[in-house]
Amino acid sequence: MTKRYAGIDLGSNSCKLLICDGNGKVLCMKNYPTRLAEGLYEKNLITQEAFERGQQCFFEYRQLLDQYNVEANDMRAITTAACRMADNGKDFVQKIYQESGIKLEIIDGIEEAILNLKGAIEHVRGKSEFVVVYDLGGGSTEVTLATNDDNPEIIYSVSIPWGARNSSEAFNLIEYNEENASKLKNEVNNYMDDFLDKSGLDKRSSVCFIATSSSPLRLVSMIRNFGEYDRQKADGLVMTKDEMDEAIAKLLRSKREELAANPYIGDKRSYIFIAACVIFKTIYERLGLSEVTASLKSAKDGIVASLIERDKNGKVD
Repeated sequence: MTKRYAGIDLGSNSCKLLICDGNGKVLCMKNYPTRLAEGLYEKNLITQEAFERGQQCFFEYRQLLDQYNVEANDMRAITTAACRMADNGKDFVQKIYQESGIKLEIIDGIEEAILNLKGAIEHVRGKSEFVVVYDLGGGSTEVTLATNDDNPEIIYSVSIPWGARNSSEAFNLIEYNEENASKLKNEVNNYMDDFLDKSGLDKRSSVCFIATSSSPLRLVSMIRNFGEYDRQKADGLVMTKDEMDEAIAKLLRSKREELAANPYIGDKRSYIFIAACVIFKTIYERLGLSEVTASLKSAKDGIVASLIERDKNGKVD
């Protein structure tokens, strides 16, 4: 039987599953809205409701892994900011393992950046000497400068402890408020100061910029006027700074109900999308980019690529 490989990436807002064959052909791709960090900011705990959404997600993913005959050694499941931050994050991981047999690894920001880089770089490989990847999650945002080649090396990476979900709650940004947005922008810029100071980005003339997560994919769908959010169609497309500025300015003037009715955002995302826009815009302005590639490929793709590469190189864990 042909080997099947799987990567699972449980973030603060959603859980992504990718199953591929040995050639990297996609056999199954799912995105489950676990909203694990919803309510986390108040007590630093994963809520009971989020626990239950996570359990249901992994019940369904266990069935898919069995359906595609994915062996335990040919899959990897990671979890990021929500479980890193929550006091009961390890309890959640243990519960998932007891119920599904899926072992979740709580990884740090550097490992998260490495996996995102390995997945997203496919869009721009060979187009520049260097690449900057930034991944705007629900509970953190990773910004990474790396070489752009077959074996990319990270030059510098920073993990910003603010994402769309936790910053929306912490800074009360369900709808745009200039004072609250400025506070979030200042928080993000503190970390961007560190990134720009230590990465030496300003000394590197040949750089491509990639943004992963659903926020840039939704913006691309909106800018290209797809009529609805289409992450597959948006994957790998380029947005200019002027296009992003115009789209985000329109969104920041919207009420929550208008965001919910927006075919590119929807009800669930309407509570966190303003904060996502503030973070996203703050970062691309500080990076000084003129355009960015939106990428659906991220950590889950990096996991699968690493597993396939492991077997091609004859390595055994």
